[in-house]
Amino acid sequence: MNRYPIWKYAIIVIALLVGILYTLPNFFGEAPAVQVSAVKVAVKVDSSTQARVEEALKAAGLAADLVTLDGASIKARFGDTQTQLKAKDAIQKALIPDPANAGYVVALNLLSRSPAWLTALHAFPMYLGLDLRGGVHFMLQVDMQAALTKKAESLAGDIRTSLREKNVRHSGINRNGQMIEVSFRDALTLAAAKAVIQDQFADLQTVDAPDGAEFKLTASIKPEAARRVQDQSLKQNITTLHNRINELGVAEPVIQQQGLDRIVVQLPGVQDTAKAKDILGRTATLEVRMVDESSEARAAESGAAAVPFGAERYLERSGQSVIVKKQVILTGENLTDAQPGFDSQTQEAVVNLTLDAKGARIFRDVTRESIGKRMAILLFEKGKGEVVTAPVIRSEIGGGRVQISGRMTTMEAHDTALLLRAGSLAAPMEIIEEKTIGPSLGAENIAKGFNSVIWGFAAVAVFMCIYYLLFGVFSSIALAVNLLLLVAVLSMLQATLTLPGMAAMALVLGMAIDANVLINERVREELRSGASAQAAIHTGYDRAWATILDSNVTTLIAGLALLTFGSGPVRGFAVVHVLGILTSMFSGVFFSRGLVNLWYGRQNKLKTVSIGTIWRPESQTRVKSN
Repeated sequence: MNRYPIWKYAIIVIALLVGILYTLPNFFGEAPAVQVSAVKVAVKVDSSTQARVEEALKAAGLAADLVTLDGASIKARFGDTQTQLKAKDAIQKALIPDPANAGYVVALNLLSRSPAWLTALHAFPMYLGLDLRGGVHFMLQVDMQAALTKKAESLAGDIRTSLREKNVRHSGINRNGQMIEVSFRDALTLAAAKAVIQDQFADLQTVDAPDGAEFKLTASIKPEAARRVQDQSLKQNITTLHNRINELGVAEPVIQQQGLDRIVVQLPGVQDTAKAKDILGRTATLEVRMVDESSEARAAESGAAAVPFGAERYLERSGQSVIVKKQVILTGENLTDAQPGFDSQTQEAVVNLTLDAKGARIFRDVTRESIGKRMAILLFEKGKGEVVTAPVIRSEIGGGRVQISGRMTTMEAHDTALLLRAGSLAAPMEIIEEKTIGPSLGAENIAKGFNSVIWGFAAVAVFMCIYYLLFGVFSSIALAVNLLLLVAVLSMLQATLTLPGMAAMALVLGMAIDANVLINERVREELRSGASAQAAIHTGYDRAWATILDSNVTTLIAGLALLTFGSGPVRGFAVVHVLGILTSMFSGVFFSRGLVNLWYGRQNKLKTVSIGTIWRPESQTRVKSN
């Protein structure tokens, strides 16, 4: 009656082994480390870079516990923070001789001390939030005037295109700050241009006045449109930061608006402000421009002449100069997606771009009108531009799909696509406040949370053992298994544990024991009614299951609501709460019954069970079952 088949015990054993395996990494702690990564996509971090790091450490007389090449970064682990700081200085001197032109970022970090065999099994510790692990906090001020200037630059280009399409001739278009000035030779052309701008550019207001022998039309952004641009710039910067930080793998960042022009960023686990600033600043923008193929430009490419007016000089990855026109045809704002891939003919790594409807139309028109000419695709990162590729246009390109290549490696194509997907900042930002929350404060919070969970568990276990005797011991073991499985699941999902999450863990212990209390009381009730010991155990578990399921489902619904609509600390609480309910249903019913069946199930002539005092109200006497 009370016997589990072998396969059920196999499930319990597997669950315990998996739970132990994935909980173990959380007990090894973290080691101070130095991380080396590239500042620009063009800079490679490979085995040769790793050799340079090892040589620098050897020259400084420093011994690293482990130096590994992990993807696009090198991580050197040390035994203490003093060695870590000395190692950072030594590596910086070796890799970055000129700080003004840094190709690498050398940052402090924390790495798990988990042994290699656990890491090989993809058993990693939980992520810890800012309140537990420490990290960095920034407040950034968005330059709203720069956002308006950038918008004016974009509108100037759109006005130039619109006037050309309407065949309205002008003497020149210049941007003066946030003002767009257009010159005309006669009043009739001025009136035609004014009508075009008023019809197609609702965000602009215009003023015209004589300018010597010519007429000048000055367009400026309306106040209400300016406020809308500023609001959109702030939101785009927040979205860009989210995309960039999430793609770089910083766990559970906090990025939120504060006031009208400020953004708060919190990055858990990042102990080095230099690394954090690099993460915030690394955004790439894409620009498509035409190559200037005049004789003056070709002379400028070789350095024999100055760059012509209206053009700029940029370098290809090979070091060759390319003179491109200042007029921007397309920007990264017209991108909807960027994915790495391979050219079907040459098998070279490429980046496949998808343009929006406006970008696809512009690109089709430009390529149709410029067959035989060169088009440059430039990538800007940290204010520095680089020509990724400058191919000759062979035919009209429609459909909104563009492929860029330029002797890129697979990793470079991946990084370039990542940066382009993240998007560009709509306006520059300045850090006006920064602070580091050290791991010491996080360790104190961890100790407090850990103590609350342990003392809560101990108090519940002692009560259960006293009140329910051996069944209380079974319940306490099931509670310990619940805690084990909860930590294992959090580690497997790489969820982030915060201080509210630890509070939820302590709450889950109290809720999890409720299932065993229901079962034990149901078994007592059956014994009180005169049922045999084996029948009481069987009926007690079966009849308590429906009540346990109902109570847990209703609590689970509340937890899912918190998970869906909550954010920040509320969401951290909800994640642990929901997972704890699921693990408690397994441990409280399936696992605890397995223990009871293992202990009592093979006793055919079982007379009594150790479940504490059984009250018999009808006789006003009590019988102790042991």
